[in-house]
Amino acid sequence: MMLNRICNAPEQSFFLLGPRGTGKSTWLRAAFPDAHVIDLLSEEIYQRLLANPGHFAAELRSVPDGRWVVVDEVQRLPNLLNEVHRFIEEKRLKFVLCGSSARRLKRAGVNLLAGRALHRSMHPFVPEEIGSRFNLEEALQFGLLPIVWDSTTKAETLSAYAQLYLKEEIQAEALVRNLPGFARFLPLAALFHGQMVNVSNMAREAGVARTTATGYLEILEETLLCFRLPAYEARLRVRERKLPKWYWCDPGLARVMKRTTASPAPEERGALFEGLVAQLIRAYKDYRFICDDMYYWAPSGRSGIEVDFLLVRGANLIAVEAKSGNAFRDDWCKGLRAVAQLEGLKRRIVVYPDGPVMKTRDGIDAMPFRRFAEELASDDLWK
Repeated sequence: MMLNRICNAPEQSFFLLGPRGTGKSTWLRAAFPDAHVIDLLSEEIYQRLLANPGHFAAELRSVPDGRWVVVDEVQRLPNLLNEVHRFIEEKRLKFVLCGSSARRLKRAGVNLLAGRALHRSMHPFVPEEIGSRFNLEEALQFGLLPIVWDSTTKAETLSAYAQLYLKEEIQAEALVRNLPGFARFLPLAALFHGQMVNVSNMAREAGVARTTATGYLEILEETLLCFRLPAYEARLRVRERKLPKWYWCDPGLARVMKRTTASPAPEERGALFEGLVAQLIRAYKDYRFICDDMYYWAPSGRSGIEVDFLLVRGANLIAVEAKSGNAFRDDWCKGLRAVAQLEGLKRRIVVYPDGPVMKTRDGIDAMPFRRFAEELASDDLWK
């Protein structure tokens, strides 16, 4: 079943980056049915252009002026960006440069296209795209990657995805020298889902050098499976923590990297739900520009006080706390009350799995996940 994605194509050339399995190629076929397509995932095309990059320019010369050209898996041959630059200028061709890894692009001259190509992201599904089929428990267990969500055997598909990632993204692109070592590091990185990233601790637990652990984390970020959430720094009377928090882009990925796809254990639910809320905000930040930046807030010296997400739009802030319990509890609001005096704070929200929409006496909104997703989709969050 083809679902409508909420990613909108700009009118000029752009990079479209997202993890494998997020449906980039499917969306491109629907959004650009008449585009000229060069698919570098095809081994025949890849080998031909690798052996003779000049064939790329020869093919582009045959494309009518002003037409869209889709280059899929562009990170496999990043040097083609030189020709992309030239044909944007000479023939006014418009390019969609699609890929699942920012690593090789960052090292090979994406800056050549500065100002000539915008950047867009493709994320796992959001509830708006799934509609009535969305099921929170299923999302926490298997995630929302389209390739998994659309499968009738979700657990098997997730496991196959993890192996495909290691084989095609890591091994084929030679991103690490020690593939078994990287594979052993993945479950540890998954255990840190929703936690602050202390690289020294991770390296010690993994039994690798700190520089190796740093490199592994960078690979997970640059292949778009993970992201870091920085701490918010403001001139408060307390000093904020500096370590970022670590999230996987999908609950199913965080779980399969720990080699489990069974129903989430109670001790998993907090991090999984928090991560799902983080990814939802991140998706709408990219798709609908609902905020300029997002952070977490936690003053040092005050154990147990934290706000999961601080959304920034101009001079205004919204504080969001994600709690996985089934019934609202007033003690969930400790962090939101501690952050109440932050300059520019317009709203404080607790998001929990399911239940009524409520408001505390001091103005904190509590709402179920689905309602929060609806407010993000309609941009009612700031009203």
